[in-house]
Amino acid sequence: MDNRTNTIAGWTLAACGLALGLSIVGGMAFHSERPEKMGYAIEGVEAEGGEGGAAEVPIATLLPAADPGKGAEVFKKCAACHTVTQGGANGIGPNLYATMGEGIGQGKGGFAFSDALKGVGGNWDFDKMNAWLTSPRKFAPGTKMTFAGLGNAQDRANVIVYLNAQGSNLPLPAAPAAGAAAPADAKAPEGKDSVTNTDAANNLGNTGTPASGAPSVDPNAAIEGAKAGK
Repeated sequence: MDNRTNTIAGWTLAACGLALGLSIVGGMAFHSERPEKMGYAIEGVEAEGGEGGAAEVPIATLLPAADPGKGAEVFKKCAACHTVTQGGANGIGPNLYATMGEGIGQGKGGFAFSDALKGVGGNWDFDKMNAWLTSPRKFAPGTKMTFAGLGNAQDRANVIVYLNAQGSNLPLPAAPAAGAAAPADAKAPEGKDSVTNTDAANNLGNTGTPASGAPSVDPNAAIEGAKAGK
C-alpha cells in the first residue's frame, strides 16, 4: 500500500508541475496588452490625441436644422446636476434657465462658479456654448465641471437650441456661405499668369508674333544680310 500511495503522490506532483509549466509558457506566448485603438467608444470620455482630426463643422451650419426635442433627450445626461425650468433650484450645477446670452460665470442665484469659468468673460453666445459643451476643461482650464463633453456636433446643436428655447430665445446666427469665393484682390503667385496659372514668360513666348524677315521665319534673310555687309 505504501508503494501504491507513493506512486499516486508522485504522479499527482508531476501533473501539478506540468500544469504550472504550461501555464507559465502560455502566459509568455499569449500575454495581453492594451490595444492601441479600443474596440468601442465609452460615452462621456474624451479620446486621447483628438487634435488634428477632421475640421470641425461651424455650429452655425447645424443650428437651423437642430431639433430641440432631441436636445431635451440629450439634456437628460445633464439633469443629474442641472435644472432648466424657470425658478428651478441650483444643484451640483447651476439652474440653466435663460442661460443663452447671460454673462459667463455670473448670476444664477449666487451659484459658486469657479474662478476659471468666471475668468473667461463675455456672454454665452452660440460659439462659446458649443466650445463649452465640446470640452469644458479646454474651454475653461481648472473648471469644476467634471463632464467630459459631447463629441457629436449635432447633439451639441440640438442641446443648444433646446437651452435657447428655455427662456432665452436668441436669434440663431446666420449660417456661413458655402464655398465662399477667394478675395477679389488676391494676388497670383509671383511669376505666374493670374488667369492660366502658367509661367507668364511662357505665355509671351507662345503668343508673340515673330517680326517679318526674322531668321526663324525667313532663312534667306541671313544670306541677304551677309551679301549686304560685303
